[in-house]
Amino acid sequence: MTLPAPLDFRSDTVTRPDQDMRLAMSAAEVADDVLEHDPTMKALEERVADLLGVEAALWVPSGSMGNLIALTAHLRRGDRFLAPRGAHVLDNELGTAAWIAGGMPHPLEWAEPGRVTADAVRAAAGADGPYYTLRTTLLCLENTHNGAGGAVTPPDEHALLVSAARETGLKVHLDGARLWNASIALGVPPAALTVGVDTVQVCLSKGLGAPVGSVVAGTAAFVVEARRIRKMLGGGVRQGGVLAAAGLVGLDRLDDLAADHANARTLARGLAELGWQVDEPATNIVMAGVPDLDVTLTGLRHLGVFAGPMAGKVRFVTHRDVNAADVAEALRRIQSVSS
Repeated sequence: MTLPAPLDFRSDTVTRPDQDMRLAMSAAEVADDVLEHDPTMKALEERVADLLGVEAALWVPSGSMGNLIALTAHLRRGDRFLAPRGAHVLDNELGTAAWIAGGMPHPLEWAEPGRVTADAVRAAAGADGPYYTLRTTLLCLENTHNGAGGAVTPPDEHALLVSAARETGLKVHLDGARLWNASIALGVPPAALTVGVDTVQVCLSKGLGAPVGSVVAGTAAFVVEARRIRKMLGGGVRQGGVLAAAGLVGLDRLDDLAADHANARTLARGLAELGWQVDEPATNIVMAGVPDLDVTLTGLRHLGVFAGPMAGKVRFVTHRDVNAADVAEALRRIQSVSS
């Protein structure tokens, strides 16, 4: 029996560099980035800083390291930080926010999926108590919110959250691993979604298709300290321009994310027509409720349709390595066992 070719919707991290990206990597101008600034790495960092509307940026191997660097810079041991329930820094980074950065996490309940209110920030920040109570010093936002199915926070709502943080003396870190998706979905520049933040992390290896890498950004002074923390965490790179070149190619393709969003909507509509309980996707993540998660995921895998679990639901993620025809084929396979 010939098994069908797999269609991989587990994540937008499964993409593989295409020929243009591989050529750019092979031709990259490089230097030792620990001893001096690799020129291609420098070009990438400056371009990302410009896109995000901040002073400076630093390439890091992963979004988790980028977030950890920011939290380590912002928190003193025992400080409490706020984040929306289900945020990546709370649930998907092995507790490093507490273990290494020394922060005490405090989840904020959603007003809408993945989104919290300014009033909730003010209430949680609270006033200073006795000396033995926790100091709340940081608000971590996430846009898009992965655990809420790629939920988007628009600029006006973002501004209210930053304002509430400032009123209560909090710094703000933005986990923007999929900020590019939010930008495309809203039709606004990425910098419109970073206004007022102290630091921001964006990913190059998700929808943009680079094989590895993220960028953490903020003030020039922050990036000086971030470089030290990156080295402390084992994240110093040598001829990093080979990897940065892939990120530069990915940045040239930001508009391609719109196709991923369209494919996600098509997939969601098709699953709904087959009787699945599907949330309307805001970006490139489709969340589907099913009676038995493990059984469904196993059944999908037998069909050659790879998906993953998230928040008790089946998560499908569209990306540049699955096109409209692949979405149609996935729906055809699922229909073949649903009818």
